Amino acid sequence: MEHQRLPVVASLMAIGSGIVWSFGAVLKRLSEDVDAFQYLIWRSVGILVVIEIMSAIQRKPFPSIRAWRSGRWMIMANLGLFLASIAFVYAVDTTTAANAAFLGSLTPLVAVVLTRFLGEKLSRSTLIAIAVGLVGLLLTVFGDLDAGNMLGNASALLASVGFAIYTISVRSDPSRDWSPVLPGYGLLMIIVCSLVTVARDKPLVPAGDDIARALLHGAVFIVIGTLMFNFASKQVPAVPMTVFAQAEMVFVPIWGFIILDEQPAALAMLGGAVIFAAVIGKAVYDTRGGRSPELVTAPDVPLL
Repeated sequence: MEHQRLPVVASLMAIGSGIVWSFGAVLKRLSEDVDAFQYLIWRSVGILVVIEIMSAIQRKPFPSIRAWRSGRWMIMANLGLFLASIAFVYAVDTTTAANAAFLGSLTPLVAVVLTRFLGEKLSRSTLIAIAVGLVGLLLTVFGDLDAGNMLGNASALLASVGFAIYTISVRSDPSRDWSPVLPGYGLLMIIVCSLVTVARDKPLVPAGDDIARALLHGAVFIVIGTLMFNFASKQVPAVPMTVFAQAEMVFVPIWGFIILDEQPAALAMLGGAVIFAAVIGKAVYDTRGGRSPELVTAPDVPLL
């Protein structure tokens, strides 16, 4: 595998998908007049409408319905993605974009721990990567001990767990068509977030600009980024895709600094670098070793 040549176009598509997804953090931070639940309603509407229209053009049955009628692993994937998305959007609302991205990038390492439930063993290299990742986690969290940010940091970590649940669900049957998950979890998101919004006595239809940003986020950035990633995944092996998927986590803090004028704490930046080193180092080590990697490939959907 170390001498394998990767297709250039597909590799650029994989990296590009992460860059496209990364703009979601900016859109959410700019939507200051809506909370995470209101934003997620309209983001999910954007996803659902576009995916259903695409399915209708291809004369396929409603994917949002199929997502909930296709067995327990598909339902687990829906629930994992629901947890990940709602936790990550809340994290972006309550902590810095950089912290949310750094802690969210722990997903592959959390996933390899959860694969124990599938009967997979953890190698020494995996245990080392997990240990290094935990060091990065501690540095990131203790780099910003503000009470509000700590809640956001915890939410970002919970998002990693949700995405890990999604990835091990997909790993249970790699040959299966998992495309209904995106509209499936979107439908659940609309229902749950609408109920929460009404219960909190907040409007389901907030300021027009914020609705437009949420719709743009779902209909354009998530859908296009996902299509790019899925195209790339057909030609690029799992290990390089794990590395390329980190492009989203790299660019979120970059946009946070350039567009939102956010300056993460130095210790948090160091922790993020350590986390990236653990994830990417593990993937590269497995590739050079020529073995099937234990590191679960990143989800084919964005964190935000």
